[in-house]
Amino acid sequence: MTIKDANKESMTLEGYDLLVEEFKFLIEVEKPKTAEEKLIAAAHGDRSENADYHAAKEKLRFIDKRLYYLNAMIQNSQIIDPALHSHDRVSFGSTVKISNIDTDEEEVYTLCGVLESEPENGLISVHSPIAKGMIGKGVDDEFKIQLPLIVKEYEILEIKYINIFSLKQNIRTQKDFCFH
Repeated sequence: MTIKDANKESMTLEGYDLLVEEFKFLIEVEKPKTAEEKLIAAAHGDRSENADYHAAKEKLRFIDKRLYYLNAMIQNSQIIDPALHSHDRVSFGSTVKISNIDTDEEEVYTLCGVLESEPENGLISVHSPIAKGMIGKGVDDEFKIQLPLIVKEYEILEIKYINIFSLKQNIRTQKDFCFH
């Protein structure tokens, strides 16, 4: 399995559902609540010096920008269930153990969508240079990554599937969807 459409943003069903959940929360809860706050603040008089009015207005602007972004991501999403695919070659959803050929240091990465990535936890976007270098490769294959000053060479030691969301440590909740 490879990334099918360069214009689409690959993600798991769990990642897609989280996007939709945030979109619905913002449009059904957060935006109406903030619009009400703006109306209440506007009723207090002079808007030019009304901090609550300006804060609510700014918050609405942030919500609208986030809704626009989420809508674009939802519209351009390509849902992939990596559990349904063989991981004999590196692809979306693969967890890959690699070895730096020069240092023999081992690293483990899981390839996921940009919105699901947590590089600090080994979840890297399929758009990252190291992921691009690995995609399509098999065990014992070597690949190179061009960095600004050097070229790093790696060997693929192992490829397996582990559910991306079981590896995530920073899953957003409704509390995270709010603008404070």
